[in-house]
Amino acid sequence: MSTDSSSNARSLQIAEVERISILGSESIVCGFHLVDYIWTDIFTNLAAASTYVLITDTNLAALYADKYKEGFTAAWAHVRPGVAAPRLLVRVLPPGETSKSRATKSEIEDWMLAQKCTRDTLVMALGGGVIGDLVGFVAATFMRGVPFVQVPTSLLAMVDSSIGGKTAVDTPAGKNLVGSFWQPKRIFMDMAVLSTLPPREFSNGMAEVVKTAAIWTAEEFDVLEAGAEDIRAAVLEGQKDGDMAGLTIASRSEAQSLLLRVISASARVKAYVVTHDERESGMRGLLNFGHTIGHAIEAVLSPQVLHGECVAVGCVLEAEVARRMGHLGDVSVARLARCLRAYGLPTAMDDAIIRGLVGEERLRELRPQRLMDVMSVDKKTVGSQKRLVVLKRLGETLEMKPTNIDDSLILEVVSEGVRVNAVADVTQQAVTVVPPGSKSISNRALQLAALGRGTCRIRNLLHSDDTQVMLAALQAMGACSVAWEDDGATLVVTGNGGQLQRPDAELYLGNAGTAARFLSTTVNLIDARDGSSVLTGNARMKLRPSGPLVDALRANGCGIEYLEREGSLPLRVQHTGRGFPGGHIQLAASISSQYVSSILLCAPYAQEPVRLELVGGKVISQLYIDMTIAMMAQFGCHVERISPNEYLIPTGAYENPAEYVVESDASSATYPLAFAAITGSTCTVPNIGSASLQGDARFAVDVLRPMGCTVEQTATSTTVTGPPRGQLRALAEIDMEPMTDAFLTAAVLAAVAAGGEDRVTRIRGIANQHVKECDRIEAMCTELGKFGVETENLADGINVHARVLSELEASEAPSVHCYDDHRVAMSFSVLACVVQSGAEICERRCVGKTWPSWWDVLARDLGAPISGSDPAFEAHSDPVKADATSVVLIGMRGVGKTTLGRAAAVALNREFVDLDDFLERQVGQTIPEIINRDGWAAFRSHETQVLRTALTQAHATGAVIACGGGVIESAENREQLRAHVARGAAVICLTPNMEHVAEYLSRDKTRPAYAVTSDIHEVYARRLPLYAESCNYEYLVDKSLLSGDENSEGHGAWTLIERDFIRLVQFATGRELNRVDLNGPSFFVSLTAPSVREYLPAKLEALTAGAQAIELRVDLLGGSEFAGADFNDAQVAASFSAFVHKQFALLRHNSRLPIVFTVRTQLQGGAFPASADTLRLQLLRNAVQWGAEYVDVEVDAKAPAVFAKRQNSMVIASYHDTTGEKLQWDS
Repeated sequence: MSTDSSSNARSLQIAEVERISILGSESIVCGFHLVDYIWTDIFTNLAAASTYVLITDTNLAALYADKYKEGFTAAWAHVRPGVAAPRLLVRVLPPGETSKSRATKSEIEDWMLAQKCTRDTLVMALGGGVIGDLVGFVAATFMRGVPFVQVPTSLLAMVDSSIGGKTAVDTPAGKNLVGSFWQPKRIFMDMAVLSTLPPREFSNGMAEVVKTAAIWTAEEFDVLEAGAEDIRAAVLEGQKDGDMAGLTIASRSEAQSLLLRVISASARVKAYVVTHDERESGMRGLLNFGHTIGHAIEAVLSPQVLHGECVAVGCVLEAEVARRMGHLGDVSVARLARCLRAYGLPTAMDDAIIRGLVGEERLRELRPQRLMDVMSVDKKTVGSQKRLVVLKRLGETLEMKPTNIDDSLILEVVSEGVRVNAVADVTQQAVTVVPPGSKSISNRALQLAALGRGTCRIRNLLHSDDTQVMLAALQAMGACSVAWEDDGATLVVTGNGGQLQRPDAELYLGNAGTAARFLSTTVNLIDARDGSSVLTGNARMKLRPSGPLVDALRANGCGIEYLEREGSLPLRVQHTGRGFPGGHIQLAASISSQYVSSILLCAPYAQEPVRLELVGGKVISQLYIDMTIAMMAQFGCHVERISPNEYLIPTGAYENPAEYVVESDASSATYPLAFAAITGSTCTVPNIGSASLQGDARFAVDVLRPMGCTVEQTATSTTVTGPPRGQLRALAEIDMEPMTDAFLTAAVLAAVAAGGEDRVTRIRGIANQHVKECDRIEAMCTELGKFGVETENLADGINVHARVLSELEASEAPSVHCYDDHRVAMSFSVLACVVQSGAEICERRCVGKTWPSWWDVLARDLGAPISGSDPAFEAHSDPVKADATSVVLIGMRGVGKTTLGRAAAVALNREFVDLDDFLERQVGQTIPEIINRDGWAAFRSHETQVLRTALTQAHATGAVIACGGGVIESAENREQLRAHVARGAAVICLTPNMEHVAEYLSRDKTRPAYAVTSDIHEVYARRLPLYAESCNYEYLVDKSLLSGDENSEGHGAWTLIERDFIRLVQFATGRELNRVDLNGPSFFVSLTAPSVREYLPAKLEALTAGAQAIELRVDLLGGSEFAGADFNDAQVAASFSAFVHKQFALLRHNSRLPIVFTVRTQLQGGAFPASADTLRLQLLRNAVQWGAEYVDVEVDAKAPAVFAKRQNSMVIASYHDTTGEKLQWDS
């Protein structure tokens, strides 16, 4: 609302606000556009001051200093017309944590004294937590305390540091160790300032919001958990509807109202706690949930890692402490971590977000004992006793204050490894263990319940990213409504009977293959007569096949189109009102059984009964098809199998059972059952039995019983009692093809199964385990060897030679490397329980993929003594992949660096890093913001620093890094790229068809672009030599090659470009060198035509049938176009090189055979001019950069230069004496 009490002053814009009481006063004020309100309130309701001191930092001063000065003058003229205004002093500080020091505090105090400030001074802190803490401490001590006002400008400061009166500075010993309690007279939360909040700062503040809900109110946590995207939009976009939108309640948008609710709810909790425990004697300590461990992490990794990011990790770790103590369930820990991740926060110390910010070397500084040392001087510690907030459930704590926790328990949770010691005699022990739910069954249960009629309570649902995206997609389509009961242990699904609606946005499915395949059919059930729905996923999902399923659905009348590569997501499904037609459907099921299950699950809702015929070879994974059919029957729809590969599904609807219990994961169940087997104790898994459709459910009967265990298995439970310790029997031979994932468990039991004729257990049928998370067979051989156990690694299995326990007991405690494989870790933890010296499991957190609470179960339920360990860092030879130096991509914007980089990263199992995105995270601003505010020079400076960080620290290894197009403009950057090459890395320049790039840039408006096409060509011409000096590999990206038309794109061209780029990256990194097997006869075919196109499309395949390689005779290329050309002319040489590059690329796109790159000179029987040595040398070097497997080099003075720069290419040294006179064999 506006007020105007003076004709000489502008009208004031007085906001309508929400007030929150703290310590008996409504001193927290929330609203939008508060500047006029702030000064009016101060002048009207607070004690008069002779001087007002506003302290801020340089970033905020540029945005708000003038506005606050003008508001000060205008408000005073309204409140005190005709009265001389008091002084307003402004002090501007450098931004960042380094200002929060005793030295800065002294400087401010000396400045205020020099300005003759007295006790009637009011100090205002305009800024984030650093400014608020520092300025509050100044106010608390200046003249023994002066009035103080907080105006927090970051989300984190609004919901955390500004409330409660804590003020402090940092010291070398830690954060916030010197300070006082000094309550502000007002806390003004102006939501309008958040409109320019960088996404990372949004996440930083949301850590405190999620933390507060986790300790105080389950209802608010549910809102945060379910509404991440809406809240993100409210914070980052909700204030942009107009200059003064939100000033009044009437002008407040729905997004602004949501934003106000989120912040005020969190502020109310903190205000309530502070009111009841101002000096942190008990209850107020609850607000430190996540902070004890989080502050220790922050002390090591600050300033690169923000406070909220550290607190987020601290929250998860402290929740794990509560779980370890038995107070908090695994589901609650999973929900907390998932909620934090939804707001872009890290949830582990080695999270990719943190690794990207600090790099591997810095990350290794997070040693457990260092964290414990920092915690020992934390102000929350009482004496030597550390205190943590222990959750009982989400929204409730064990005590209304922090709880004393033993150091050993905290050390265990923050450690990278775990030490498992031998268990005592447990022969009388009988325990019941419930492993997590099966992922396969969880996904099917979600879809069935969502499509069904009525309410179904799903228990033991697996909480994972895969099931989360499935549930979110079903909700987005209106398939069901959901609620959580029993602290998240039970999911209540109320299905809408197959009535689906078009989602408002794309359905993003991450890398959830099951969800992607199932939902590809489900979206066709949407009841809409127009519009479309899009299913998409991450880079890995976009490479996984869906073609056979889509082909079958298209043939059935569904309107589906591929939006990128043929045969994979993303898909667009057109809605025409016809739904899913049904009838006779033919489906190729030799690649994935998920295609079959996808159609089966939706078939009851088709327009006609479905007769599903499986064609195209052997059906894969029949057990999973059987699982789907059995579960459909449990929901009231029955499938008739009318022939081995043909099914009839009538139309109908699912009727939801009142309750559905997801069967536990059978692979995970093998570990507690194996514990019973190896220790002679008894263990029961209550919901896996003979009726299970999971192959691993047979483990107890087929493996443990023959090894000497007593097994009692009903339809729904399995109980195992092991023989006396040391009396397990070896298995002469066992086929584990139906339960391949369980072979690791069997292998560790076989290590001590000394009974039997030769003590050797022979496991067969597990060939696929060579290519799982790691080469598991090789891993088991390597790690069992550390226990003195001999093995044989076979193509289809493993032989394990058992040792008696007394021999194992004589060994020192082995350190087991897990290769980041959860099954390796859990298997060896079982073996360690009977080794007298125990064993160290180096990667305790890798079990999170399937059983995050395994260590809690092992210690608390099974009785194994465990403790944290800090494995010594050493380089391990991974059986599948080595952590190689990162690949770097350079080239013009629009050439495809991001798309090709993501594809290569997926293929090589590496992280993809967009350097521009990395820069924005590091700087905390978008690139347009940097350029608009500080100019191109500042951006290039940031780019240089970030490139150095990426190449030498954060992403030096294990990544594919895509750089901005202009990264090579800087000489320093070019030097960094050359240094990266010198370290053995591949820096690949993507060479474009500039016509295609120009067309792309004319459409792309996301970054500053060139005004006209000619400018782009000029820039490229200038950059071309800079790219050349910075790279050691080059790849031509030209879709027109695959159409034959310079300006058009061939159908499916990008798929081939992507495929062959991956081949180059694999070649450049030494992963796949594509060399000829020289152990037997071999021959190559020489292409002598002037253009490779003369062999296309059919001749090439026929000509090369049976050949091991193709020779590209470069000297014969070009024909009349280059006949008689002067190859010593620079322009001609450049044209010929470009022509040869296109020929090379065209050959690559049409054959997977190795290429022999030959430039035969006239002196040795070829056609290349002997006088053009410079061009010949350049072409041979180009061949190496293009990734030619073989380069034919004539033995002459040029040969050493090519050989020295050969990289991964093989050099064929050749000499052709066409006269027969130069070589004398008898000389």
